Amino acid sequence: MDSPMCLVENADGELHVVPGAIKYLMGLNQKVIVVAVVGLYRTGKSYLMNKLAGKRKGFALGATIQSKTKGIWMWCVPHPEKRDHTLVLLDTEGLGDVEKGDSKNDAWIFSLAILLSSTLVYNSRGTIDNQAVENLQYVSELTERIKVNSSSAASSSHDDEEEGDTQFVQFFPNFVWAIRDFTLLLEIDGRNVTEDEYLEHSLELRKGGGKKNLMYNLPRECIRNYFPSRKCFVFPTPTTPANMPHLDSMDEADLCGSFRKVADTFCCFIFQESRTKTVKGGHKVTGRMLGHLVNTYVETIAKGSVPCLENAVLAMAQIENQAAVDEGLAVYQRGMEEVKALFPVAMGQISAHHLRSDHQATQAFMKRSFKDQNGDFLKALAVAIAKHYADLLIQNEDASEKKCASLLEKLSAPMAQKIKEGIYATPGGYELYCNHHDNMVAQYRAEPDKGVSAEEILEQFLKEKSLEKNSILQADKKLTENEKKIHEEQEKRALAEQAVKMEAEKQHQLEKLIQERERSHQEGICQLEAKMVQEAKGKQQELERALDSKLHEQEKLMAKGFTEKEAAMKEEIQSLREKEEAKREEKEEQSRNFRAIAQGVMESVSNGLGHYFNYKKAREQRKAIVFKEQVRFNLKSGAVDNIPDKERMTLKQDKMATPKLKTGAVGNSKDTTLPKVNTGTTGKSPGSEV
Repeated sequence: MDSPMCLVENADGELHVVPGAIKYLMGLNQKVIVVAVVGLYRTGKSYLMNKLAGKRKGFALGATIQSKTKGIWMWCVPHPEKRDHTLVLLDTEGLGDVEKGDSKNDAWIFSLAILLSSTLVYNSRGTIDNQAVENLQYVSELTERIKVNSSSAASSSHDDEEEGDTQFVQFFPNFVWAIRDFTLLLEIDGRNVTEDEYLEHSLELRKGGGKKNLMYNLPRECIRNYFPSRKCFVFPTPTTPANMPHLDSMDEADLCGSFRKVADTFCCFIFQESRTKTVKGGHKVTGRMLGHLVNTYVETIAKGSVPCLENAVLAMAQIENQAAVDEGLAVYQRGMEEVKALFPVAMGQISAHHLRSDHQATQAFMKRSFKDQNGDFLKALAVAIAKHYADLLIQNEDASEKKCASLLEKLSAPMAQKIKEGIYATPGGYELYCNHHDNMVAQYRAEPDKGVSAEEILEQFLKEKSLEKNSILQADKKLTENEKKIHEEQEKRALAEQAVKMEAEKQHQLEKLIQERERSHQEGICQLEAKMVQEAKGKQQELERALDSKLHEQEKLMAKGFTEKEAAMKEEIQSLREKEEAKREEKEEQSRNFRAIAQGVMESVSNGLGHYFNYKKAREQRKAIVFKEQVRFNLKSGAVDNIPDKERMTLKQDKMATPKLKTGAVGNSKDTTLPKVNTGTTGKSPGSEV
């Protein structure tokens, strides 16, 4: 992004997202580190943002008493130190602008800055005195502006107890206070202190009750309790008062050396310490996800409701998980294009491509998805991949059938011509026919790359030619009746052997499919388990960060003698520890859920491949009908007058028993279970077991 653009517009007291900015975020797939700056208007916030962007100009710097920034402006730049991360800088409208006259907007802009950022920079001038702290009045209103959990969840979940700082500390950004034009010495009671010690001293609480002390302590307690990490930087004046209006046009070398030093230290801290933006559950946010969050929060505020972290994450999860399914399927389809261009191919070749593409698709899904707690979206991907694979298997079989049928037609053409010429209608013609027939079959078998239907199409071809062959046999007057019977038996054995080869081919294909399913299932389990461990780790880190913050805060309060707060602090810490223990107990439930998801995915794959087996079953029925219709035609036309009476009777019985194929048989069968591997040769086709 070459220059900043408005992300949230503040027009006539109402907040609106800017479509162009949202569109930019939607195209940003990298993880984001979001730094937002807030503070009173005309305090130099924009200069700090430009400094972080590494630019002299970008966010507008004003030299008058009017505020230059309206709404929230965004600048996305490559992170200078973290690869594959984008630094998103948010410059907010100045708080307390007299031209607005409505502090309600200030509160919402402040709340949005907290909701969207991973580091919040509060910019002020002078010193951290009581007035400076009171200007942060919006902190004490956050419980009215932000909800962590939805009302429905809060009534049923152990995690969602009374909202307050115990929960806020898990999800709020790091807090950096930047004090501009600081002219005092960093001393307390004659002792030199660091900037951080100065900040903590300014946030110390007053002992005792009374309304005055309560009002004094309220914003300080909120800052201490809500923000897990606090840092302070004090900036001296960058140049003379006369040059301040021209700050954006001045060379860096012309600025005060001590100011440049602090500015550089500030930038280094932000670059190194700012975390990747996360949402509830510890999920890391990409630019695209940030766009969803902005939309959700601003729309909620526009409706007069309070933004809820949980609802925003759930809404975003639905969108992202569906997109993850689409992306995973696209990865699979691209991976299968290479083998599709080679159809027909052997089962091992298409199987290898399928396993690799399926693995890549699941990886792509896992990378993008989150909070798919019941595995519904993972199942949807498994079904989509299985159906696409089934379609490819069908296309590969069709291509194989066409190639094999065409090859047999080509190879048998010379024999067909000899039949027309009567070459085989002479004594000894049957032997000549058999020699030519065997040579043709040998040529067919020697042809490479026939695909998965080679034996099936040959078996069908030999069946069809058996009538022709038998007719020539019966017409050969050179052979005795006994010799003819011997040849008939040989032909039957040859056809039976070919049927065995066809069934072996089908069995091999079926075993490949089941092996694929098992291997894919095991890889899917490993990826799913890794995903669940990663998500659980994110939740655990949230709780540990909150617990560490509370323990640290308790230690400091006890050191200052605030024993009256000990009970409340202990209660909050105990609550966090109970949550931590509950998370550990959830592992057993997650394990059960994990097994259920894995089983669901297996069933989804079987259901998806059921389409393929239904197709094969219906196709075999059609082939049987076509073959028997051809037999009936030959019987009527007298083309097989020389067939023995026994064979003719069998054909007539088959004709009477021919089943009628129901319309719409493909894909409508309720039984879509993947068939079991048949270890013996039974003569049944795989499709007949579905």
